[in-house]
Amino acid sequence: MKFITGQARQQTQLFPVSLEETINPDNEVRVIDLFVESLSLKDFGFDMEYIENGRPAYHPADLFKLYIYGYLNKIRSSRDLEKECKRNIEVMWLLKCLQPDHNTISNFRRDNPKAIKKVFRATVQIAKHFELIGGKLIAGDSTKLRAQNSKKNNYNQGKVDRHLAYIENRLEEYNTALAAQDGDNQKQIQEEIKKQEQRKQQYKEIEKQIKETGEAQVSTSDTESRQMITRNNITEVAYNVQTTVDSKHNLPIDYKVTNNNDSKAMGNMLQRAKSILRTNEFTALYDKGYHTGSELKIAQELGIDAIVAIPDIASNAPDEGYNVSNFKYNKDDDTYTCPEHQTLKTNGNWYGKNGGMHRSKILVRHYKTKACKDCPVLYLCTRNTRGRGRVIERSEYAEYLEKNRENVEKNGRFYKRRQAIVEHPYGTIKRQWGYDYILTKQGKERASADVGFMFIAYNLRRIMNILGQEDFKKYLRILVSHILKIFGIIRLKNLIYSRSKLFRKYLSLYFSPSLNCFIFDKNLVITGGF
Repeated sequence: MKFITGQARQQTQLFPVSLEETINPDNEVRVIDLFVESLSLKDFGFDMEYIENGRPAYHPADLFKLYIYGYLNKIRSSRDLEKECKRNIEVMWLLKCLQPDHNTISNFRRDNPKAIKKVFRATVQIAKHFELIGGKLIAGDSTKLRAQNSKKNNYNQGKVDRHLAYIENRLEEYNTALAAQDGDNQKQIQEEIKKQEQRKQQYKEIEKQIKETGEAQVSTSDTESRQMITRNNITEVAYNVQTTVDSKHNLPIDYKVTNNNDSKAMGNMLQRAKSILRTNEFTALYDKGYHTGSELKIAQELGIDAIVAIPDIASNAPDEGYNVSNFKYNKDDDTYTCPEHQTLKTNGNWYGKNGGMHRSKILVRHYKTKACKDCPVLYLCTRNTRGRGRVIERSEYAEYLEKNRENVEKNGRFYKRRQAIVEHPYGTIKRQWGYDYILTKQGKERASADVGFMFIAYNLRRIMNILGQEDFKKYLRILVSHILKIFGIIRLKNLIYSRSKLFRKYLSLYFSPSLNCFIFDKNLVITGGF
């Protein structure tokens, strides 16, 4: 039987194949190359100034190309990327056979979190240019990405107290044993006592840090990571990544790395979404984790239609017919009417109430009536039948909560789309690519750089899949050719508007962050910034 045989390794080629010829015209690396070349990296904040003395530095464009290639191909580690530079022919073509070491590669990601965020925004702007961003319906949510910090190296006051109590017990045992021993045994016990004293001092330092910072937790490996519930009752030391996703093609338009839960996140994310979309005429969908009065107030004051799922009632009345939702509020006279048609009034005073974990106090008013004493169905309304009867609390944010309830009831069909919109990027990034943890250490800034590359890779892949490589490359090639001309006229003051729709379609995106504008050659307009 005949088999296909390979070529002898010692055989020489009469006409050597160039590196250019080894890469197919439709290879993805050509898109990566064009995309990075179309960016003015200096304006995005990458360091382009290096001293003349010593060994020359690697150009930021080369390292950025390497990272985008890596994240698109499930390679994030700087050591793995270093290996690819020496054995992967696509990377050799992309970097023109440069071989940076892993420290250089790692330091580039570490030092440029803000610049990486600006490049992500450029991908959003490209998507807006090709009308891939609808800007009418968005969904927000968060996902937990595990940090480089084990649970053992995460502490709260309770955990520290348990460790200190254990050490005190051990020290007491050792001191008792020391009094009864002599010679070599005494020396061994004294060494154990010394070890326990050192451990005690370490926990005292952690306790001091908790008290001084006011934080509920301290992580020793990755200082800004926090232990969070990831699903059900399972906890991990992680970061919480807030994301805003447009519904038209499930493209993320914003992300933010935090170490807090969702309760206070929506307001800020909606303010950012309004700035990015340059409008407030959109609907925002959020799950019940974001149902917080102060955040709903921000959304409604911004003029945004927010639909936030309503959590289950924390405590029901003995009979569900007497739940708070069945008490009617009368705005004109600031009273409530109960299901038995009795009027509950307030004394007008505000009382502080704890808003829950990681929330500041909120103010509430109390509404009650003396009619409760003689009510024949009081036992159906409240379990407090021997006290002051039923008391209704009305939050200072009640009107915003009620407005949200109206939105949910009127637009329930929109909310059903939330999960399909916002979970699409998470499914790709975490399940398909395996990026369910943060690779970097030492804080949210460095974690943000890692997450930024994830979303840049995701948006580029989505844009390529939707537009097709050829149209995307055509756009980038024209961009690159015109950017080369731009540098000579970057201070152009006369604004000339091109009437050619085709010309604007392919050339309406060279964003200069430093000048906060789009810049083009003499045939094109300089428009407002991002």
